[in-house]
This record gives sequence, C-alpha cells and structure tokens, in this order.
Amino acid sequence: MREEPKDAMTAGPAVVTAGLTEDEVARRVAAGQSNDVPTRAARTTGEIVRANVFTRINAILGVLFAIVLSTGSLINGAFGLLIVANSAIGIIQELRAKRTLDKLAIVGQAKPLVRRRSGTRALAPSEVVLDDIIELGPGDQIVVDGEVVEDNNLEVDESLLTGEADPIAKDAGDPVMSGSFVVAGSGAYRATKVGREAYAAKLAEEASKFTLVKSELRSGINQILRFITYLLVPAGLLTIYTQLFTTDTGWRRAVLAMVGALVPMVPEGLVLMTSIAFAVGVIRLGRRQCLVNELPAIEGLARVDVVCADKTGTLTENGMRLSELQTLTADHVEDVLASMAADDSRPNASMQAIAEAYPHAPGWTATAVAPFKSATKWSGVSYGAHGNWLIGAPDVLLDPSSPVAEQAEDIGSHGLRVLLVGSSDVPVDDPAAPGTVTPVALVVLEQRVRPDARDTLDYFATQQVSIKVISGDNALSVGAVAGSLGLHGECMDARNLPDTTEELAEEIESHTTFGRVRPDQKRAMVHALQSRGHTVAMTGDGVNDVLALKDADIGVAMGSGSPATRAVAQIVLLDNKFATLPYVVGEGRRVIGNIERVSNLFLTKTVYSVLLAVLVGLAGLASEIFGTDPLLFPFQPIHVTIAAWFTIGIPAFVLSLAPNNERAHTGFVRRVMSSALPSGLVVGTATFTSYLLAYQGRAASETEQTQASTAALITLLVTAIWVLAVVARPYEWWRVALVAVSALAYVVIFSIPWAQELFILDPTNPAITSMALGVGLVGVAAIEALWWGQGRLLGERRRLWHER
Repeated sequence: MREEPKDAMTAGPAVVTAGLTEDEVARRVAAGQSNDVPTRAARTTGEIVRANVFTRINAILGVLFAIVLSTGSLINGAFGLLIVANSAIGIIQELRAKRTLDKLAIVGQAKPLVRRRSGTRALAPSEVVLDDIIELGPGDQIVVDGEVVEDNNLEVDESLLTGEADPIAKDAGDPVMSGSFVVAGSGAYRATKVGREAYAAKLAEEASKFTLVKSELRSGINQILRFITYLLVPAGLLTIYTQLFTTDTGWRRAVLAMVGALVPMVPEGLVLMTSIAFAVGVIRLGRRQCLVNELPAIEGLARVDVVCADKTGTLTENGMRLSELQTLTADHVEDVLASMAADDSRPNASMQAIAEAYPHAPGWTATAVAPFKSATKWSGVSYGAHGNWLIGAPDVLLDPSSPVAEQAEDIGSHGLRVLLVGSSDVPVDDPAAPGTVTPVALVVLEQRVRPDARDTLDYFATQQVSIKVISGDNALSVGAVAGSLGLHGECMDARNLPDTTEELAEEIESHTTFGRVRPDQKRAMVHALQSRGHTVAMTGDGVNDVLALKDADIGVAMGSGSPATRAVAQIVLLDNKFATLPYVVGEGRRVIGNIERVSNLFLTKTVYSVLLAVLVGLAGLASEIFGTDPLLFPFQPIHVTIAAWFTIGIPAFVLSLAPNNERAHTGFVRRVMSSALPSGLVVGTATFTSYLLAYQGRAASETEQTQASTAALITLLVTAIWVLAVVARPYEWWRVALVAVSALAYVVIFSIPWAQELFILDPTNPAITSMALGVGLVGVAAIEALWWGQGRLLGERRRLWHER
C-alpha cells in the first residue's frame, strides 16, 4: 500500500482535502513523484533524426554509393547526395511541424484545478504531484489516477477506457482513472498515481496517438512500396548477373551499368514528399490556430462527406444573455433563479446568463442538489421550507402537449433557448425526481449566431458535403437557427428516432436538424451514417459530444470546449472559429491531390526503370543462349541522376506544396497505378527502342557507346517530361512555366560542352539524335492518347486548363 502523507495521518481527512503545502510539493518533485508524462505522444528530436536518416531507401542508396566509389568514378556517385538531401529536408520539415504542434499543444492543454494550501489554481498536467487535491466539474478530464475525497452528485464517464457507456456515480473513497471525464456534479480527488504509473499513461505507451486508423494515403503508399519491392528483387538480380557476367566490358564499367539500372528503381522521394506535405499542412494550419492532434487527420477531413455539427458553441457563440422572463404562477421567481445560480459551483452557459441577470441571492440554504445532466436535461436544488426547484427543458419536465410546453415551443421556434422553472413535490435528490412539476416561469435565453457560420455552411454545400445539425436543444429552436443560416431541410425530435441502425440511418439521411439528442444518440447517429459508407466529421465543444467525437472518422473540438472534448478530438480549433474548417478541408485536399501527382511521377520512373532493366537483362540472357552481342545497360549512375533532376525531383517538390482544391476521392492506389503503369511502360519501351536503334554492338567504340546512351537518355527525357506535363494538368500559368523550365534545363545541359563532358553525353551525331527525338515524340503521342483514353474509361472529366 502507498504510504499516506504525514499531514494526512496527523490531522485527518479535512487536512488532506485542504491540499499540500509548497514544501510538500517541492519534496515530491525532488523525489520524482510528479506527473512527468509528455502531454503529446510526439517523437523526440533524436527520434526524428534517426527516423529520417536510417531508412530502408537510404540504406539501399548508401550501399550502391559505396559500390560506385569503389570504381573511382566520383561523378557517378552524385546520386549519394540524395541521401543527404532526403534526410536533411525530412528532418527540417518534421522539426518545424513538431515546434508548431508543441506550441499549440501548450495553448490547448487541459489544465486541472489543483487545490493547495497557497490557493487553488489551474496548472499544467506535468505540474501535478502525488497527493495533490484536484477539483472536478462537468467536462473536466481526470488527468491522473486518484481517490475521490469530496463528491457532490459526482458522475464520471469511463467509456474511453472501459467501453462502458453509462456514467458511474462516484462517492468519497472511490477510485477514479486518468482518461475518464466528469459528466455531472462536482467534487475533488487526491492523486494516488502520477506519471507513467497512471492508467492513461500506460495506455499511451501501448498505442501511439499519432496514427489515424483510416489513412488511405499512408496505407496506399505502403501497399505500393511493397509492390515495388517485389519488382526490385528479380529485376535487380537479373541486372546484376547480366551486367557482371555477360558484357565482357571490365568490372568497373559493368558495375557502373548495374548501379545505373538499380538506382532509378528506388522511389527515393515518395515517402519524403508525403512526409513533407503532411508537415507543411500542419504548419499552415498551425498559423490559423488549428491544432492537429493526429497528423493524417487533415487527409481524413478532406474525404468527409457528412459533417455533424453541434448547435451551441459551433453554429452559435458560447455566451448567452437573458432575453425575457415570463412568470406563470409565482412572484419570487427571481429569488429562486438567483439562488440556483449562486449554488451552482460549475455553471454552464445558461446558468451563467441567469447569474448575470440576477446576481443577488437571498441566502437560502440548499438541502439537496441535482446537477444538470445531458441525458435528463434538467437540474435542481431543494431549499427546505423554500421548496424544491427545477430548471430544464419544458418538453421534458412537462407533458409536451401541455399549454406551457406548447408556449415554450412556440418561443423556441424563433431560434431562442427556453428553459422551464418549476417546483416539485419531492426533493431533487429523491429517486422519484423530478416528480410532479408545477410550472412557475419560462426563462428565454438569446444566443448569437456565429458571424462566419453561414459562409462555412455555404462552402460545404458547394463541396457536396452534407450538414447535420445535432443538438440537445428543442428541435424547433435548432431548426430555426439552422434556417437562419440558410440550412433548410426536415427537423426531427430525437426522442422519436428508431433504435435499429438501419432505420436510424434512413431517418438521418432524410432529415437535416435534430433536437433533444442524448449523448448516446449522437454516437449512434455517427455509427448509422458510417454504416451507409459515409465519412463522418463531428464538431462539438461540450461533454455531451465526447462519445460522438471519439467514434467519428474525424473529431473537431472547439478550443473553448471542455477538456474532455479537446482530449479525444483529432483537430482542435483553438480560436473557436467554425470558419477554420474550410481551410482544414482545403489543406487536406492539397495534401491528397499533390501526393497523388507526385506518386505518379515517382512510380512512372520505377516502372520504366524496372522494364528497362528487365529488357536489357533478357537481351543479355539471349546473348548467352544464341551467341549474339551482349547488351550493356545504356545508363551510368550520373545519367539517371540528371534525368531525375527536372523530370521528378524539383517538379515533385514544387507540386507537393502547390495549391490544390480538387475534391478528394477514394481509390488512391487504383488511380495512381492505372496512370503510372501505362506511362512507365511507354517510357521504358521507347527508351529501349531508341537504344537498340543506336547500339553498335560489342565492337562499338567508347564514343559510339556514349552516343547510344545519349540517344536513349534523350528519348527518356522527352517522354518523361511529357509525363510531367500530363501530371501537372489542369494547367495554370505557373504549371506551364514549371514544365517549360524543366524541359529548357535539359536543352541547356545538352548544349554546353563542359556539361556534356562532365555528364558523359555526346549528342553530336545528328542522325542518332534525330532518331532519338523522333522515337521520343512517338512516345509523347502514346502518353497523350493514354491520358485521354483513361479519362473515358474511368469516367473522369479531363481538363487541360484550370477553371476559375
């Protein structure tokens, strides 16, 4: 058993509840009894460096680089710079993203209220020490394991840990686990396990927080890389055998040819460009005060086709004001409201508005308290001789067909929030509560609609993203607010929703707004939409949104929301602006669309490299069988290095960071492979054809061999540049400039004598060079025809120019 603190043993429970002294806190910090778990499961700087340096691709390139150096040809080892460039760029971008996220995480961090002898104040979770007393209220997350020392109708939801959806009542002496959150009541608990001993910390060590299960982009790229690995092994072995044992050109030239065949097979920049695109997306969103708790979440939101938005705090601002008090049967209702507001230790937005309107309480003594719960939609206080008082939803506390309930509904139909104040014949903590309710007054509250809400909803409408407004408020009130924002459609009271998933999905598809929704219903509605194949985003800020936020494909929390909602959401809008969501969607579309373009370039290169290696290898085997001239691989490593500069490397970097607002679609692997595979086959076939036509056989001089290699390279560059031209569509001025500059760069390289000598090029034979250009143009025509034909086959509209 854990040893009790000395002050607990000497002075009893009341002293424990008073909290620790500063000296006791200092002793516990010195003893390592602080909550030292990192607030985010992010990689350290050392882990980032190791992850970017010690990669499989760097290892392959490193081995090939060492082999080239053994031949003494330094210029052919230029591709080794890719190792440095890939690692440096990856490290810099990820460190920038880490800094951005860490700064935002501190701003958005849930800070528990810690009670100490020096006073009660909000502290960072890392400042909590063993035996600290931590106060709790609705929506607060429990940051360390502990034992309840005070309870006032305290109820805790442990569903995030145990899967049990029903809230659990907690009394003094009961344990509470980190990772759970308060749904009703208030209280305090003493920290009994901190740091890595706490339950949530143990869970965090078992599963990284930065993995989004449904990341089609990541899983698709991994699938493609596995496919490439299967191609590399046989093609590589065939190349190694034929170049070393059939060409009879000397081991140095054979080794350089072998490496020249293997290097372009490796898609060295694909994973790097993906990481950069995600990292830059995180940084851009960070500038808009958007904290991305899970890096691929921006991809997920780009695929969303249904957004479930909570009304209060999302479409409307958090704050409310008392618009009107309609008295029904009692004269002292102002005193009742003032007392109830004064006795609420953790008032919600409605009670805060009442407290501002009626700040002077009569000083009644509360004999029983029932905190507000999302499931019951009422709260109450008993004042002995002064009566039992309730405040909550009129259509819940009364018969919905009663005159008062109908009056409240009529007021609510104008977008106002209406609460009923009523007296009860039983104490509010009685099991029979609320009992028989006598209506006393209607409290009319006014909420301001967010000024940016309409533009945001209009944006989603233009993008074919459905909006479902889900709220615990009266259905007519919710419908009125939605209607004022231009969101039209059927409104439904969630108490009439069916229980089966199939029927529930049908109702959600046919309605737009839902009122009187319980927290468990919000989660069920998310599940029902997902069962129909929808990708669902849930936005919210209250404790009643936590379960739905957790189970949605993407959870979006407001920065001013409860700590529990911020903890489970993948995206937190720290500036509380619903209008930030379109930028998040746009960032996701940029990442997905650009990585798809970049993947096309890298995979086309891999396909034509493998095809070329296989064709040359088969020719080498044929030479052994039939006694024909062996075929030396056309390129040395420097050739494939310069070929990648302007057909893939620099253009891919530019395209990966470019604006892109095209709607995201599923089927990433299918689309990329259906484009890269035929293009790669065309480039590889055209290059091999050009090389065969220029090749002079075993008796060729070194000059003739260089001319044949140059011819093959010219054909490869012409067709590869056209692949870039196709991938860059639809055109804008800068895309046209990118393709033109890339093509011009090769014209310059081939025109300068010292570049020809440095890069082992010889375009001086007019007949061979003209032939190479002609074959290249035939390849261009084939690539262009394939692009238009694929569009028709896949049912995709092809556009040459970007439409404004």
